[in-house]
Amino acid sequence: MKLNRRDAIRISGGTIAGLSLGAKLNTENLAAQSQEWPDELVEMPLADGFPVELPLNADGSAPEHPESAAGPISQPLMWRAEGRPAPPGEYDYRNMRVRLNPRRLARMGGTLRFQDLEQLPRVSHTFLLQCGAPNPRGVVKWTGVRFADFLDMIGLIDRAKDNGYARFVASDGFYTDESLKELRSPQVMLAWLMNDEPISPAHGAPLRLVVPFRYGNRSIKAIESITLAVPGLPPWSPPA
Repeated sequence: MKLNRRDAIRISGGTIAGLSLGAKLNTENLAAQSQEWPDELVEMPLADGFPVELPLNADGSAPEHPESAAGPISQPLMWRAEGRPAPPGEYDYRNMRVRLNPRRLARMGGTLRFQDLEQLPRVSHTFLLQCGAPNPRGVVKWTGVRFADFLDMIGLIDRAKDNGYARFVASDGFYTDESLKELRSPQVMLAWLMNDEPISPAHGAPLRLVVPFRYGNRSIKAIESITLAVPGLPPWSPPA
């Protein structure tokens, strides 16, 4: 069944691929994380010497670069640590499975699949990749969907739009918390292509977040789960 973004918000039954209204979430591996979830945003500490100043526009957005400027990035990092391989998992974006736990802050939850993202407008942006080190990694063309469109598709409720946040957990357990207000920027993406090629395991296959006006460590790789929250919402516990 083909559904556009508006239809996805309005439907009161049925499914979009793995996403379904009122669906029970696969809670495997989330129990340990749930007890640590905060009631407000938590900034992950950066290493000594970070950060250098990001070259942003006056309005705080990231400068767009021409596609012709995109190319291989210098000194590619292997999964956030030198010599550390990417964890085992599914790297073909067409077979992605991302757990979505809306915690009643959106009308849809369950397992996000590539077929769901295909219902949304595909976009490409070319940005500088700056990890906080003195030298930028390079300019990258990312292709995927706007995170704002994704939030509209799952039916984010008004209560969460201004003060909500999302926790992104990677397949190796690394996580970041990001404000939904910032994530609704038209520059923020869920991406599966890097320079017109599938993102490699080292760079976050099958799906990664792209937040070009933040340091690269905030553009979390290999997203395994997305959980929504607002300040004051008690820590979520999986059903017994």
